[in-house]
Amino acid sequence: MADLSFIEDSVAFRVEWGYEEGVEWGLVFPDANGEYQSPINLNSREARYDPSLLDVRLSPNYVVCRDCEVTNDGHTIQVILKSKSVLSGGPLPQGHEFELHEVRFHWGRENQRGSEHTVNFKAFPMELHLIHWNATLFGSIDEAVGKPHGIAIIALFVQIGKEHVGLKAVTEILQDIQYKGKTKIIPCFNPNTLLPDPLLRDYWVYEGSLTIPPCSEGVTWILFRYPLTISQLQV
Repeated sequence: MADLSFIEDSVAFRVEWGYEEGVEWGLVFPDANGEYQSPINLNSREARYDPSLLDVRLSPNYVVCRDCEVTNDGHTIQVILKSKSVLSGGPLPQGHEFELHEVRFHWGRENQRGSEHTVNFKAFPMELHLIHWNATLFGSIDEAVGKPHGIAIIALFVQIGKEHVGLKAVTEILQDIQYKGKTKIIPCFNPNTLLPDPLLRDYWVYEGSLTIPPCSEGVTWILFRYPLTISQLQV
């Protein structure tokens, strides 16, 4: 079972494929048979408060990306970041910088079940992943995948409410990339707009895997407790 932990006070808690029903990824991707596979259900009562996670606070140092590439890969929408935004601190190895590579979206056919992770068995309409690779140890994200401390993913749950201004640059061009392989360049994207208010950055953390093939482990998951709000139309 994956190890969970937890913190209050900008807080931390240590906690060709397809999605078709019946597909056994482990038959094709051996890493999917590992012991630390994601996603998981986060049981808040089992999370352990870990004060050490506050010794060096989680520090996203993101910059605005110019001419970002938004791609429909046939499974989801990806925003590929070309500017150097980095993540450090918190549960990550001390002195290591993790470079933000892409933002990826996960949603379902209905709002009751769109997120990959659940909290106390509650699902959210969507889940956003900010995928980072360890630029201190490796030369590229491809080198980092499957290695210890290779990948760190910030996950944001999504709830339905008012429009999210920071995501408009992406949602406004989705009609142009409805089909697999379509790509659109947007002039500006600010990943900082996806993060909660600094006072609402409590998080859970656990060691798991990629949630898509090759399902490689060595992934540090950082799941913010407070969800992002976007409109139903944006979903």
